[in-house]
Amino acid sequence: MFRPALTAALLLVASGVPALAASQETPVVFTGVSVIPMDREAVLSNQTVVVENGRITYVGPPKSAPAGARSIDARGKFLLPGIAEFHAHVPSGGQAVHAHRALSLYALAGVTTARGMLGAPMHLALRDSIAAGTLFGPRLLTSGPSFNGNSVTSPGVAARMVRDQKAAGYDLLKIHPGVPRAAFDSLAAVANALRIPFAGHVPLEVGLEAALTSKYSTIDHLDGLVEAMYAGPQPLTPERNGFFGLGIVPQLDESRFGAIVDRVRASGVAMVPTQILMDNFTNDATGDELTALPEFRYWVPQQVEGWRNYKNNYLAQAEVPRAQREAFTALRRRFIKALYDAGVPFLLGSDAPQLWNVPGFSTHRELAALVAAGLTPYQALRTGTVDVAKFLGEEGRSGVVRVGARADLLLLDANPLDAIGNSLRIHGVVVNGRWIGPAERERMLEALASR
Repeated sequence: MFRPALTAALLLVASGVPALAASQETPVVFTGVSVIPMDREAVLSNQTVVVENGRITYVGPPKSAPAGARSIDARGKFLLPGIAEFHAHVPSGGQAVHAHRALSLYALAGVTTARGMLGAPMHLALRDSIAAGTLFGPRLLTSGPSFNGNSVTSPGVAARMVRDQKAAGYDLLKIHPGVPRAAFDSLAAVANALRIPFAGHVPLEVGLEAALTSKYSTIDHLDGLVEAMYAGPQPLTPERNGFFGLGIVPQLDESRFGAIVDRVRASGVAMVPTQILMDNFTNDATGDELTALPEFRYWVPQQVEGWRNYKNNYLAQAEVPRAQREAFTALRRRFIKALYDAGVPFLLGSDAPQLWNVPGFSTHRELAALVAAGLTPYQALRTGTVDVAKFLGEEGRSGVVRVGARADLLLLDANPLDAIGNSLRIHGVVVNGRWIGPAERERMLEALASR
């Protein structure tokens, strides 16, 4: 029988893509670069940055490079930490053949940490292989298989699933819709006792207040917030609620907005809004327009076609009036801005690969969605860098450009603090100390586009 890590590696080799990460021993030196350290809003001009053995060992004025170092002339370019995708998916099961494509795209887009939100046993092997430097991809955190209305049928089943996933070594538990309240209470009690975090959706039967009280690690998609404003005369059902509350927009009590913001702030629970997914669902862009973005050539053609057709059919059916869709988007943006201003922790996540979201690239699209909601470019970038490090208990050791921090870096051709769209003007990336320059990065992307 194969060991799990070896099985995963063989699976990826079978997909036609090299599995080895080719770790880099040679020090890398960036010269003349403008550094955006991210622990403060600043641009440090004409800096030298040295990377050795997966860590940043020098940031400061020009100095002599270590012996044998590879020197990168970075004049006119901007160096900042790699970003995190905190609502990622890594294909598994029947889609497992696409796992390496997803992991590669995350890393090549400068996503150097990814939190997988629909786990499977193979993800444990992928996580460990990336950490060991034998597989190319972002540092991976992974949930276990989903807790949902089908998998969690009783409090006893919920407790057993928590214990099993904790023993298996998953980093967190993923909550999906449909979990009954009694089963959820059992899940939360056992998870908190075993100190394994749980995150994701807020099932309707649970509701926002119980989710906050039970200490979700993160609430993803802002799930439960719109529902907490529901004031309709009929019980709230999944069918009536629609897409994260889109169906109940005409029946909301706006006077509850401030109290909800205050309650979320007091709870300390972090938000992962995945707003770009919501924007693309509710806007008037056709499926052809959404999938015409450059990054779609790197994803699975059959899935891209399905996403294109889904949006075209959704607009043609016109089940939800435009005004209602626009009100839904405006309300979510109000929540993002008000919650952020209140000090609620925010973590960057786009929900890729899902509808219209190509791994890695959609994380940058999410940055733009946060800016559209009222955050500054610096604030948006914080949600994927220093704020993630703080959430993970790694302040100063990741998510920043400083001596001693992980060498996960993004080198851009323009300043993202001036315009957030510049975050996609990627010159090269450093993934766990490995420099991937423009020529190598382009070759790797083209290899994915041709498959």
